[in-house]
Amino acid sequence: MRRWLLLIALPLPLGSFVTAPPLRDLDVGVVMRDGVRLSANIFRPSAPGRYPTVLLRTPYDKGDDITPNFQSFVNRGYALMIQDVRGRYDSAGVFEPINQEVNDGEDTLNWIARQPWSDGDVGMYGGSYLGIAQWKAALTHNPHLKAIFPYVSGDDDYRDRFYSPGGAMKLGHRLLWVADNLRASGYQPPPFHEYVSTVPERNADSIATGHSVGMWQVASNHPSYDKFWKDVSVRERLKDIRVPVYSVGGWYDNYVESDLDAFTTLSKTNPEDRIMIGPWPHTFNTPFPKVSFGKDALVPLRPEQLKWFDQWLKGKAPTEPVHPVRIFVMGVNKWRDEDEWPLSRARAAKFYLEGNGHANSLAGDGALAEELSKKDLDRRSPPDTYVYDPRNPVPTMGGAVCCDTTRFPWGPMDQRTVERRRDVLVYTTAPLSSDVEVTGPIRMILYAASTATDTDFTAKLVDVFPTGEARNLTDGILRARYRDSLERPRLMKAGDVYRLTVDVGVTSNVFRAGHRMRLEISSSNFPRFDRNPNTGREIADETELRPARQTVYHDRDRHSYLLLPIIDSPPKRHPATIQTSAKIHHAG
Repeated sequence: MRRWLLLIALPLPLGSFVTAPPLRDLDVGVVMRDGVRLSANIFRPSAPGRYPTVLLRTPYDKGDDITPNFQSFVNRGYALMIQDVRGRYDSAGVFEPINQEVNDGEDTLNWIARQPWSDGDVGMYGGSYLGIAQWKAALTHNPHLKAIFPYVSGDDDYRDRFYSPGGAMKLGHRLLWVADNLRASGYQPPPFHEYVSTVPERNADSIATGHSVGMWQVASNHPSYDKFWKDVSVRERLKDIRVPVYSVGGWYDNYVESDLDAFTTLSKTNPEDRIMIGPWPHTFNTPFPKVSFGKDALVPLRPEQLKWFDQWLKGKAPTEPVHPVRIFVMGVNKWRDEDEWPLSRARAAKFYLEGNGHANSLAGDGALAEELSKKDLDRRSPPDTYVYDPRNPVPTMGGAVCCDTTRFPWGPMDQRTVERRRDVLVYTTAPLSSDVEVTGPIRMILYAASTATDTDFTAKLVDVFPTGEARNLTDGILRARYRDSLERPRLMKAGDVYRLTVDVGVTSNVFRAGHRMRLEISSSNFPRFDRNPNTGREIADETELRPARQTVYHDRDRHSYLLLPIIDSPPKRHPATIQTSAKIHHAG
């Protein structure tokens, strides 16, 4: 069975000290409030005494001994506990990932505090599932939890793990995870492209794993953001998070938008919180095949974690100036410190759609322009149309997907093959006369109609190089039934024109002089998102895939535009100085 592990293997940071071999307690039973026994490995310094503890709770196997990756914590004077979560590997019980980690996290914290080797203070770290386990433990207000360090984790099961801010399911990510981690013993799934194409969608879990998966069926039963999702959401209860949080994410990671949203909310009341976003996918050290962001792109997290826990578990004040936000600005490939997110100095700039967006049209691509042309001020400016056929969806080409590059490639990729399709509209600026920085959340305001009563609209922001390479930066989707609210779906009336807001995600990129900014519009991005069958019925059980004709307007009264956060002024802070060069080994 494949495991998506979250590992960081680094040389020992400066200031750490090497001790005698650690004391080992393997497969220690930790009994939860309902009597279920969870298994943990505990490593601690050999010198007698009580130590603060670093806790890692994982569904990916705690292993059978300490590794160099973990040794650095013991060398620094911490006890380290690695625990299999409920229902995984050596831990008993049934694995129910949506709702089990709050109580189990609190019970584990209380157990640690009772041990003779513990001083009662605990910090948690880890990424992806291991990160959300920290968030849920932090909801309990447990007095022993002093700080957390989640990375690439997000803060909401609906918007992050199963669906999206626009209501479409993150099909490829979720099915690949269940196929790799929850398949029946001895079952060999078919190729990835086969099980993600299963119709009806509800049956895809059986094709991917050889049996029905409870979490998949539950998610299929709750396609809207209803009470079920709200009750298990960390985002709904961020006000209850009182421990210091240091989050880390990547511009090409599935969870980056939520990582930043959580920081924005918490920083209003928790000024000690921090966040760092790099040019990374879900696993930081995996190189992109054809794109490099330079030697400074990789940052060793272990020193950051040790300093964070030293501060909150040992009371050691930072020895250098600390800014709450650290971002990597692509294009110029530089780190920068900021004091807030989003950046208040960002200028909201509208780039209007003009002309024919079909890349293969005789007139060429459509245009993006900050000022409306006389033609597009004319009410008679013709709209653009295309046919979206869910039987032949636009294929995903990289982006914030996860987590197997051989089956589901991620990150920056050349989009030109996608842009040549007749069901993709392309709008591009003229070559830029000077550098333009875009840093922050991206939105598209779209005036559109469809022959269907429910359909999808997608948007993708692209950096076009002088060579013609069209490199994707971020993308998003809106399921039209959720145009007003994720909680209350409402079908469209076929043929009516609607003003739609598409969340296109977040990024930080300098479009260099000579480059062009591009917007792609379509109705599918598969299998990053599931296909809308265009019938208006419940998607999980739909067996009919019906084409729909889509119309995008850009006339005087219904002018669609891309909304970009432009950074015109330099930061008040000097560029960040960060230790680099050590590699991060992280595959999760």
